[in-house]
Amino acid sequence: MTRLILPLPPSVNHAYRNFTKGGRRMRVPTSKAMAFKKEAAWEAKAWMMARKQQMVPNGTKVALKVWYYWGDRRRHDQDNPLKLLQDALTGVVWEDDRWVLPQVMDFQVDKQHPRLEIEIEVMK
Repeated sequence: MTRLILPLPPSVNHAYRNFTKGGRRMRVPTSKAMAFKKEAAWEAKAWMMARKQQMVPNGTKVALKVWYYWGDRRRHDQDNPLKLLQDALTGVVWEDDRWVLPQVMDFQVDKQHPRLEIEIEVMK
């Protein structure tokens, strides 16, 4: 199976900021988060087209297998980037990330080429 290779998404601390409007607090994506989502969506669209795959419809479970290649040896939370990743691929790989079952398969350090690699398996 061919893996989709993406840049590492920003951490949750750098992906969202608190915003207050009319006394209501909201979390809004930062420019880093929006840039990641845009790039990931384009890469995923090209990957899907090359594999001649259609978007996974609602009601179909999807196993999202993830491999992290961190750029340093700092402590990283493995589930931290998953929400932003799933949001970025919604509307491209699957219709609704409600049906996605993320699985962190492994992590390593690759200082030269930090990245995220994923495989998608449609559950029958």
